Amino acid sequence: MRDMSVPEWGLLARVFGRIGVLSFGGPAAQIALMHKELVERHRWLSEDGFLRALSLCMLLPGPEAMQLATYAGWRLRGTLGGLLAGLLFVLPGAAVILALAFGYAYFGQLPLVQAAFMGIKAAVIVVVFQALRNLGRKALHGRAGWVLAALAFVALFVFGLPFPLIILGAGLWGAFGATGHGSVVESEGLHHRPARPFGVIGLWVALWASPLMFVWGMGNEFLLKIGLFFSKLAVVTFGGAYAVLAYMAQTVVQDHGWITTEQMIDALGLAETTPGPLILVTEFVALLAGFAQSGPWGAVSAGALALWVTFTPCFLWIFLAGPYLEAISAQPRLAGALRAITAAVVGVIANLSVWFALHVMFERVLPMAHLAVPLPDWSSFDPLAAVLTGVAGVLMLGLRFGFVLTMTISAALALCWRLLL
Repeated sequence: MRDMSVPEWGLLARVFGRIGVLSFGGPAAQIALMHKELVERHRWLSEDGFLRALSLCMLLPGPEAMQLATYAGWRLRGTLGGLLAGLLFVLPGAAVILALAFGYAYFGQLPLVQAAFMGIKAAVIVVVFQALRNLGRKALHGRAGWVLAALAFVALFVFGLPFPLIILGAGLWGAFGATGHGSVVESEGLHHRPARPFGVIGLWVALWASPLMFVWGMGNEFLLKIGLFFSKLAVVTFGGAYAVLAYMAQTVVQDHGWITTEQMIDALGLAETTPGPLILVTEFVALLAGFAQSGPWGAVSAGALALWVTFTPCFLWIFLAGPYLEAISAQPRLAGALRAITAAVVGVIANLSVWFALHVMFERVLPMAHLAVPLPDWSSFDPLAAVLTGVAGVLMLGLRFGFVLTMTISAALALCWRLLL
């Protein structure tokens, strides 16, 4: 058993505040940053404990990096520590997204701004491809993993099946196909008595639902739809934000008409440039939808509601499952479900890669009759978008530039092209 020190509140706040402010680059970079701070620098968690916590967070719906921070805070200082760590991970990025959304709402349609966003979109294509490649290397082991990824891609790209159905099917496949025994895990040495699970569920479900009941009582149908949709999204967000972006885009663009496809791609590009979890894109989408519906105050209301219903469940999952991590880690069926879901997510991200690339490089993309297959109008091909994507690929994949630097260079090239025309 490892004897671990309990950090003071001030130090805990400084460390997780630094993680929140510096958490650029998506979940892989965020997890690496937390590993450096929590395992290597401060030695608050062991290597095995950190990896077990990460596995649990990947199994749960929601942003795994934010939930990992919440778990670490809970492990160190109980429920208040978990709240502090989780909030410090989210709030810096949420504040930046709020400012960017208002700037976009007022100035996003200016020609020069649109040109800059073309450069951002090109870099986003490469970022999504990187996520696909990196996850594929880790998740696809053996024929079963490749089959699951291929089936998930076909289900989304060709048939347009609902994302939650794909995740459910993969999880059942993995759970009932699992064999073997659970592993023995070493205790960290820091313990918090498990709260009564029904009490935890009751408290956090009530907190989760309270703003929905409020807007329902006010009779605000638009805010109620926003809250219900992003609440559902919070439940089915397995595998990180990339895995549900196609599902979210289809719903907010095609089904509800809250924003356009171009705005959805711009939203992802801006979310990539901010600290915090990429799922903050939900706040940006809600802010734009609220702004279009009823101006600035509508934007603030919709954005705040989306934030609340997106991240409140994260605390529920961690405070409910965290005390039982060692027992959960020893269950082979749960481990099998996690492996299968992760493999299916590779196919989901492959679908997202194709979807983004088509909508960036072609002005018009229409679905095939009776199928969900997107067919581009070849006469609407944008050669500038293709060139910028190639440049971004060389910078990020060849020269190992970071996303922010690549995005800046790509946006500057797009601006120069616009000014020269």
